[in-house]
Amino acid sequence: MKEIVVLSGKGGTGKTTLTGVFATLGQRAVLADADVDASNLHILLNPVKEYEEPFYGSQQPVVDQNKCTRCGVCTQLCRFDAIDHGEVDELNCEGCGVCFHGCPEKAITMEPVLSGHLYRGSTPYGPFVWAELGIAQEASGKLVARVKEVAREIARQEDRLLVVDGPPGIGCPVIASVSGASLVLAVTEPTAAGKHDLGRLLSLTRHFGVPLAVCLNKATLDEEMADKIEEFCREEGVKFLGRIPFAREVVKALIHRQPVTEGPVAEAMQEVWRRALSLL
Repeated sequence: MKEIVVLSGKGGTGKTTLTGVFATLGQRAVLADADVDASNLHILLNPVKEYEEPFYGSQQPVVDQNKCTRCGVCTQLCRFDAIDHGEVDELNCEGCGVCFHGCPEKAITMEPVLSGHLYRGSTPYGPFVWAELGIAQEASGKLVARVKEVAREIARQEDRLLVVDGPPGIGCPVIASVSGASLVLAVTEPTAAGKHDLGRLLSLTRHFGVPLAVCLNKATLDEEMADKIEEFCREEGVKFLGRIPFAREVVKALIHRQPVTEGPVAEAMQEVWRRALSLL
């Protein structure tokens, strides 16, 4: 089973738009949205939901007030000011469990926290797996890993390619999305921030030994910077798969919640996709 993860060093570069176009190209694939903090590929793919499971990614202390003597040991032990004589501040709590282990009255238990939900559904383009992390919830890396686990199982059973729309940045959710990938396709834009964050993403994929290729979205907005980024890729020995022009038809398609399927932008994205497949 082959797996392509579409990433960007920063948000807003167009990786979800690009993944949406990939979905329409008739490839026998399982699609997954691993950007669990702000998933939005489902808006373009309009899936029919077939399965839902709760995700418990962390724990928080629960105090039995009948056992609590207000001795204050939990308050002294907590480094996050998250518990005060048996009263838990859920926003400050990191779920470390120190209060649970230190309570002399055994009044504290650690209970799982509902952190989000995972969904599986069908689209006109193939099976789709996505998830949504709850507001102010943590453990996004664990949820990304669960999304990929479910998507991989479908891909193996049905002998399909796995295409993952990953999170932006280089943090824990990105590391979880890169794990086990056959190829990372980095989408960047012709800005100083785009070039800088592409460099950080390149360092991360090299650290984990995952091949990386690059495409440049909205390339016509700054041709000079686009040249610099393409030159950067040559200097670093990174495969450069093409430039995608900026066009207002992309905005119009997104307003109608549809992937871009016609015009120069769609053609450029399709060429990037063909080149990415050739690297697998």
